[in-house]
Amino acid sequence: MNDVRLDRQQALDLFKHCDLLELGARAHAARLRRHPQKKVTFAIDRNINYTNICQCQCRFCAYYRRPEDADAFVIDEALLRHKIAETIELGGTQILLQGGLHPDLKIDYYLGLLKTIKKDFPAIHIHGFSPPEIFHIAVLSKLGLKETLLQLKAAGLGSIPGGGAEILDDRVRTLISPNKIGWQRWLEVMETAHALGLRSTATMMFGSIETPEELIDHLFRVREVQDRSGGFTAFIPWSFQPTNTALAEEVALPATGIDYLRVLALSRLVLDNIDNLQASWVTQGTKMAQVALYFGANDFGSTMIEENVVAAAGVHFAISLQELVDTINEAGFNAMQRDTLYNLIREY
Repeated sequence: MNDVRLDRQQALDLFKHCDLLELGARAHAARLRRHPQKKVTFAIDRNINYTNICQCQCRFCAYYRRPEDADAFVIDEALLRHKIAETIELGGTQILLQGGLHPDLKIDYYLGLLKTIKKDFPAIHIHGFSPPEIFHIAVLSKLGLKETLLQLKAAGLGSIPGGGAEILDDRVRTLISPNKIGWQRWLEVMETAHALGLRSTATMMFGSIETPEELIDHLFRVREVQDRSGGFTAFIPWSFQPTNTALAEEVALPATGIDYLRVLALSRLVLDNIDNLQASWVTQGTKMAQVALYFGANDFGSTMIEENVVAAAGVHFAISLQELVDTINEAGFNAMQRDTLYNLIREY
């Protein structure tokens, strides 16, 4: 095996035709060249959804609510403080702050949210607001994208999660999330943020209605932005979870664990300029996540003290800190706690 960079056709051929174990071996070798020590990193954090009200109403999402729904909410400050304090008590160093595209919340709400958090919890890192949220805030507030990001950063935003990527192809997006920004806009938000010193992750939700070619395009579009900006810290692919979603009837055969491993391994081989690849135990379970550590992944995501969006689709994997550490160790690696930007904090 050599280090010659894959092009789109080579990646497509590997994805369609390469033996699964050979593909995994190649990805694992690429992982070991980048991370030669047998360490697997993870963060301690909590997903906090500040609202479930969303005007996007994506067909793959089981979490969103309309403003008039009985269980629609915008989080109150007391509950927000409680959730963050509890996270810190459990050793957490970051919160993942995300919500729906609320039709009435302009930038003042988000600035107030960030400032309140940083005032009461100055040490907590806020990994928040996906590109669709940021673009929505900008449009609703009649601000430019750069100005919106500058204001959010000044108020305490530390980095940006890669949510809302789904598949970076507008044919797919028109069918599964027609009210969400297109793929070029998604990448524009990320590249603008990177230029302002905000790092981010990148994600991919596969296994809905995309073709292999569209999946490959997603990987290469992420790689091309990373070539220019260097701002992505990690890539996280996960499979579409159909339960309770409007899209379920159109996906006759949900992605299997084998499909997941194939996509993960290909991601490691294509994304040769992104340091970290996360295993998604939240959607795959811990046993498959252990296998993923031999298919290119070097990171176990986080403990996710709280997670609601995937759970709304009927997937309820949960794990304690000790279980997470034991799972990594049992797979033959040393568990290392990290922060959001992959600085190592503690070895277990």
